Amino acid sequence: MTEAPILKSLAERLSPRHSALLVIDMQNDFCAEGGFVEAALGKDAAACRAVVAPIMALVEHARKARVPVVWVRADYSPGKVPPHMAIKAHERGTTAPFCHADTWGSAFFGVTPAGDEAVVDKHCYSAFIGTELDARLHAMGVRTTVLAGVQTNVCIESTLRDAASLGFNVVVASDCVASHTRELHEATLKNAMFLFGDVVPAERIVKAWESGSRVGAAA
Repeated sequence: MTEAPILKSLAERLSPRHSALLVIDMQNDFCAEGGFVEAALGKDAAACRAVVAPIMALVEHARKARVPVVWVRADYSPGKVPPHMAIKAHERGTTAPFCHADTWGSAFFGVTPAGDEAVVDKHCYSAFIGTELDARLHAMGVRTTVLAGVQTNVCIESTLRDAASLGFNVVVASDCVASHTRELHEATLKNAMFLFGDVVPAERIVKAWESGSRVGAAA
């Protein structure tokens, strides 16, 4: 099998012909007032609420450019999570349900998948472990994953590391990701830019998609 050529420019990596937008964990327990992050962990999720509008704007641009949108949803129901997550919950003494299936906490917060867009349920921090995401993306011919959602330093970081290791180009939409801890959010963005891929504002992603769509239409 011939190895695919390296896509050397950001514009090449973001061609709508082989990009997909992954929206991760935009759910009540992560983002809402009274969700798990605020009620059980005592963290301020305001930054996570603030990215709803930018994410949905990016989603609309993806749809216009015919870039597939995949919604990744945490299902941390009892018996489904790996031991380390259960151990940490025990150490914190937290017993409140966290993204249990079919609960208010697991419902989407401020975002709305279209009827034909895939929703992938994950049971750990990475969207690739124990899911069909890798196979789904390859079946669509995806080479570049664009990441949006929460939490930057946990599920975004875990997913981008696995995406890079699996051979995908990684682009993080810097103004479409957030965390309840600002310094960890910034550390992940710096590390992602240094080692794993591109970290750029949504505006640059949209421009690449629009340019790529015009080129495709003219071809």
